Amino acid sequence: MHSPLEQAYHDQEWGVPRTDDRVLFEFLVLESAQAGLSWRTVLEKRDGYRRHYRDFDPEQVAVFGEAEIEKMLADPGIIRNRAKIEASINNARVFLELQARHGCFARFLWRYVEGCPIQSGFERMEQIPAQTALSQQLAKDLKREGMRFFGPTIAYAYMQAVGLVNDHLRHCPRHQACRELGQAADL
Repeated sequence: MHSPLEQAYHDQEWGVPRTDDRVLFEFLVLESAQAGLSWRTVLEKRDGYRRHYRDFDPEQVAVFGEAEIEKMLADPGIIRNRAKIEASINNARVFLELQARHGCFARFLWRYVEGCPIQSGFERMEQIPAQTALSQQLAKDLKREGMRFFGPTIAYAYMQAVGLVNDHLRHCPRHQACRELGQAADL
């Protein structure tokens, strides 16, 4: 059973092809924070993340120090895990490096699918993999760049969330909607 928050996320955000770097950074932080927890937990704490992560501005997050980390560790409005918080700050720095090198992070990311979302067309939830060869490659490449808390399973969840992969089940109304958004997007 999905909560209203999870249903709204599914119906409005999940699988929509994203090219806005701030949104891509937001999901990078949130997917990494989710490791070992339910997505519902992350969604319930999303406002806390928005507040602490300055509306997911990677330039501001990249310069966070011990004072910001301590404030986050004291706030039950986010997932209070020092390793995940420190990784997110580190990952903001890597994100900015990739952004500078490629013109934008979206350009770096979307090259993994040649600018065109993968359309899975699965019929049942159990058909959806936890990771793929492509998510393994993305995780490996990002690890080589210095990212932390971003393994192949998180990478695949990230790819699904930001629309590189359309894993809405074929009978789900969002499958066709996301397919059309992917075809119309300027990726």
